Amino acid sequence: MTPIRIIVCGYGNVGRAFVNLVATKQADLATRYGLAPKIVAVVDIGGAAVDATDGLPLDQLQAAVENGQAIETVADFGRPGLSGKDVLQSMQADVLVEATPTNLTDGEPARTHITAALTNGMDVITANKGPVVLFYDELRTLAQSKGGRLFMSAATAAALPTLDVGRLCTAGAQITAVEGILNGTTNYILTRMGQEGCDYATALQAAQDLGIAETDPTLDVEGLDTRNKIILIANQLFDQSLGLADVDTTGITGVSPEDMDRAKADGKVMKLIGSARWQDGKLVVKVAPEALEASHPLAGVHLSEKGISFDTDSMGRITVTGGHSSPTGAAAALLKDLIHTQIFSSFSKTRKNKK
Repeated sequence: MTPIRIIVCGYGNVGRAFVNLVATKQADLATRYGLAPKIVAVVDIGGAAVDATDGLPLDQLQAAVENGQAIETVADFGRPGLSGKDVLQSMQADVLVEATPTNLTDGEPARTHITAALTNGMDVITANKGPVVLFYDELRTLAQSKGGRLFMSAATAAALPTLDVGRLCTAGAQITAVEGILNGTTNYILTRMGQEGCDYATALQAAQDLGIAETDPTLDVEGLDTRNKIILIANQLFDQSLGLADVDTTGITGVSPEDMDRAKADGKVMKLIGSARWQDGKLVVKVAPEALEASHPLAGVHLSEKGISFDTDSMGRITVTGGHSSPTGAAAALLKDLIHTQIFSSFSKTRKNKK
């Protein structure tokens, strides 16, 4: 059995879902993978719960939180005011799971957490896009210098296996292009517009009524969420150092019923696509609504589903669709990366896909 000592920063929906998966899948992780994960600290906004010796009793922790307690007040384990940085600098652990809310202004507090973990030679598994979008080069260099690794499946479309397919399943091939429907909200809106002939505002309201779209949907409908994800995918799969300014981004707010009608008349389907492809020796990365041919493998991805398609030199086109877009889906991606830290060490370095 391989013990893994884990620090979790962020105990919102995704963090709680991850802790729940670790708690419920202990026997499965031991039987299938020979792993014995132990969560030694959980950090939230008001403090932390810590047990550096035996690991936290996850059932007790979850029950307390479900009863309205903050984790820093849990008997015997609560540490009010203890920050993520404090925990990471004072405790020995193998892996940081970073699940704090995304901040695309300065990446904090996740940037501080990830930097502290990598400085200590820990592996980092993040669902938080902020630091890895804004400071990818800095964090990658730090990881390489200290012997840690950086995993970000949960930040690149939750349970949809984007990086896994691109890095592992295409081994031996060169990826020449990536296209993805990486945001379920925009895909739902465009699906409703295409199938029902309604306008953007009507489809958006329907998405909000169902809880698929946020009250402020800007991040999704302006293409910014898709931009963030395709940056991470391109940087990982093509060994790039792209930032926010490097991606030409157009959302779906300007898509009209007339645009949808023209696409339908041409036998096409409108989708918001994040893409990265080699053109004249340069990697071109963009986000924009595109009218896809009906034969395109992403044309049949409807409503809040997501999908990603890889063009390769020797394997042809490979497409994956589905995966939960939910806290549980993101937590499952975190758990998957945790397993990968142990069984796929030989793939820790980014493959370089070139034209």
